Amino acid sequence: MRPSKLLLVVASLLVSLPAVAQLNDGKPDPDFTVPERLDLNYALAYALDNNFAIRQAKERIRQQEGIVLDVRSNQLPGVTASAGVQRNSDDVSSNGRNEAWSVDITARQVIYAGGSVTASIKGQQLALDAAVLSLRAVINDALLGVRTQFYTVLLNRERIKVQEQNIELLQRQLQDVKNRYEAGTVSNFEVLRAEVALANAQPALIIARNDYRIAIEELRQAMGYVAASDNNVTKVPDFLGTLDFNPSSFELRSALVTAREQRPDLKRLAKLTDASEQNVTASRAGRLPNVSAFGSYDWRQAPLASNRSSLDGWTVGVQSSWDIFDGRSTAGRVAQARSILEQNRLALAEAQLGVEVEVRRAISSLQESTELAEASKKVVEQAEEAVRLANARYSAGTATQLDVLTSQVDLTTARLNQLQAYYRYNIAVASVRNAMGLSDESLPAGELKYP
Repeated sequence: MRPSKLLLVVASLLVSLPAVAQLNDGKPDPDFTVPERLDLNYALAYALDNNFAIRQAKERIRQQEGIVLDVRSNQLPGVTASAGVQRNSDDVSSNGRNEAWSVDITARQVIYAGGSVTASIKGQQLALDAAVLSLRAVINDALLGVRTQFYTVLLNRERIKVQEQNIELLQRQLQDVKNRYEAGTVSNFEVLRAEVALANAQPALIIARNDYRIAIEELRQAMGYVAASDNNVTKVPDFLGTLDFNPSSFELRSALVTAREQRPDLKRLAKLTDASEQNVTASRAGRLPNVSAFGSYDWRQAPLASNRSSLDGWTVGVQSSWDIFDGRSTAGRVAQARSILEQNRLALAEAQLGVEVEVRRAISSLQESTELAEASKKVVEQAEEAVRLANARYSAGTATQLDVLTSQVDLTTARLNQLQAYYRYNIAVASVRNAMGLSDESLPAGELKYP
């Protein structure tokens, strides 16, 4: 893959996602308006354009492209031009003139440099490939962060609903007890107990609302959205989506194989290791001679004895230099390059082990969250039935108010546990895909190819 096409390939990731506001020279677009409704795909698409980690990774690619261009220039001839004019006293004139001028154009081409030029170009090209892979890893991590924060927003939104439903149930229970108290069928203690239960439910709702507001801000940070308009500072969109539970599974062995083949961070370290090998070759070139060819053309003022006003002519030749002894400087550079190569090999081996552990941990967490999600569905159904029976028995006089309140608390707990289980399951699925090195589900498959 040619360096000039790398960013175009990355840009192709946006094909299947909705169009969103672009930044203007790194600054937020003042005309951008927060949408009335915001879904997960829109948030992911916005992050691809505006997430700061992704933008920095893209700039590192541009930086490395410049380094490759700089190193590649050593393969091409260099052309320099020089000119000068001088004036001096008659006492120090050497050619009968007290003024002189000259113009020189020289071209120089490296013929042999011990392989250092080729090795340096290959090394920097591998470093460019590593920068592209780093971008892929950053995109995967950033989109996982956005997905996680979006799920967190949905979780806290649903928590608010559960707490509001709980308070609504407690308010109805309080009103029912008051009616019974006025009818003389229950004591004032029952009313006081219902009022305390209602008051105790209020802090949970307040906390849920605060968690919701904070989750929105953390999502905004993950997306890279900077409010540029006063109208957008307080505007909160309607978040679309639910925390669903659609069971899926990953086979451990195939997941490990996929991770070894697809993880961009492992591929990046492999590229850097190959680049280190080229760096060793380039360092060894210090022991070999350098040969270059040159040619120049000169114009200069003729001396007074000449019948011409100026002289011009060309010069060609071959020049060679060889450091027979450099105080073991080359040996030092080779030792450093070999050490960096070994460090990169060790880092790659360590990363491979870390990826294997990460995949195992992610699949284990997915198994746990799947079991919790499946169990929570049954518990909610049982808790809803328990509340219905408790209210019926209380109306018939065969159950106490404590039984009703206890069943309502159990129902609220079951609903919250189900939300948490569904939330953890969705995060676990995304984490397994990220651990395997797979792109986010919202991105088109196979769009980003590696060199």
